[in-house]
Amino acid sequence: MDQPTVFPYTDPAFVADPFPFYRELQEQGRVRHVVMANGLQAWLITRYDDVLAAFSDPRLSSDIGDAEDPGLLEQLQASQDATLQRSMLRVNPPDHTRLRRLVSKVFTARRVAELRPRIQEITDQLLDTVTPAGRADLIEDFALPLPVTVISELLGVPADDRDGFQEWTNAMLAQRPGTPDPVRMDRAWEQLRSYLEELLAAKRAHPGNDLLSALTTARDEDQSLDEDELIAMAFLLLVAGYITTVNLIGSGIAALLAHPDQLKLLRDDPQLLPSAIEEFLRYDGPVSPGIARFPTEDVEIGGVIIPRGATVLAATAIADRDPAQFPGPDRLDVTRADNAHLAFGHGIHFCLGAPLARLEGEVAIGAALRRLPDLALAVPFGELEWQVATLRGPKHLPVTFMPS
Repeated sequence: MDQPTVFPYTDPAFVADPFPFYRELQEQGRVRHVVMANGLQAWLITRYDDVLAAFSDPRLSSDIGDAEDPGLLEQLQASQDATLQRSMLRVNPPDHTRLRRLVSKVFTARRVAELRPRIQEITDQLLDTVTPAGRADLIEDFALPLPVTVISELLGVPADDRDGFQEWTNAMLAQRPGTPDPVRMDRAWEQLRSYLEELLAAKRAHPGNDLLSALTTARDEDQSLDEDELIAMAFLLLVAGYITTVNLIGSGIAALLAHPDQLKLLRDDPQLLPSAIEEFLRYDGPVSPGIARFPTEDVEIGGVIIPRGATVLAATAIADRDPAQFPGPDRLDVTRADNAHLAFGHGIHFCLGAPLARLEGEVAIGAALRRLPDLALAVPFGELEWQVATLRGPKHLPVTFMPS
């Protein structure tokens, strides 16, 4: 067996722009054996058609219970095994079908569209705060608080609690290469679990017109989910409800500032915003390089036999730049048509929050371009710091603009 290719997380050029490396992997073969962050080995699927097929292959399980890699299992926090792995992200049918049905009505395109006025209001309030200064960090001041506020209001999380859950989430995800600190991660999970238990108890005592109250009722009256599933659902909705949207907004604005021609196109024709959002998701999406699956039997993909229980990465970020699917894949084009990217996955696990993420991205980026004249990076593009390993987006986005 060939030696696996090691992801160069210590190379600043890779952190800033992983796509040349991704292109090399794609050109080397449809499936590549790689070493990821924290030394984890995986089989990386690089081509669009193969990734699309993988998402619909019943032999490729989402359940970590089907994983057999000792390195992966050792890094899972023991405190999370019984609870977080019960979320709909990590279970297969029929449990996945039952859990997703409980929340799917809240995230339909029609229901999400009704949130537009409130999302616009929050967006304008955040921009009102920064516009007088003529400079801002568009992550800390804008791209982060917007989706945090939106998902918190939807779920019924009090405003005073939001800093706490962000801190715990950051510790748990440990979005950096190197050896994770299991003690710190376990402590963060215990704190977050205790908080969620207290919040759900409060919803039982005083239910409101929010999603967590509705889920608590489903748990207590309909027996539609057990307590661990309820906590896992609350965690998934809360964290997944904001963290990737932060990266969509931040990476989208950063891409525009690096491509002045595309920025001008979008300023001149705001009707292009919906197609621009799809292009940001394709060009430099929030999840990188992809989404994990675990074969329940030996499977052949692209002429490579992948053993049962190995970690398979359906590399959406690489597939979304497959020249066989996207003409000029490395070119940012906000007018791109037929943009069937895989940034939200595909099949039964297609991202439930996709309509909300799209709407927040459209409102946020549209408002920033409209209200921040002469918007420009405050540092050279090459000096931006980026998150790496699983999620991708700028850590900070310092900009200047004409104050108002």
